[in-house]
Amino acid sequence: MKPAATLKKNYEFRRLYQKGTSAVGGCMVIYCRKNRLGRNRVGITVSVKLGNAVTRNRARRRLREVCRLNGDKLSKGWDLVIVARGRTLSGSWKELNDTFVRLCGKLKLLEAHI
Repeated sequence: MKPAATLKKNYEFRRLYQKGTSAVGGCMVIYCRKNRLGRNRVGITVSVKLGNAVTRNRARRRLREVCRLNGDKLSKGWDLVIVARGRTLSGSWKELNDTFVRLCGKLKLLEAHI
């Protein structure tokens, strides 16, 4: 399994927050912007307000898995930043998955919308 392309740099996150479009759901917020790389890059942000390091890492792992499972449904060439919210931890897998797909559909990131 090859590693996913991720956003790491602070300026990449700031660019998405300022110039990207966003969609808000109960479990997460997704910011997206077109890139010229021909592949998707994903960054995940979890606030300190959600809890200690163990809790934040659990939220990150859950969001990363949702991205991995639905990665083939997304069109290529996008930068995504996913911001965790409180219900990311308490929500079911179905709720997380449905929210991700619904928000990607709203942002026209799914292959069917092209």
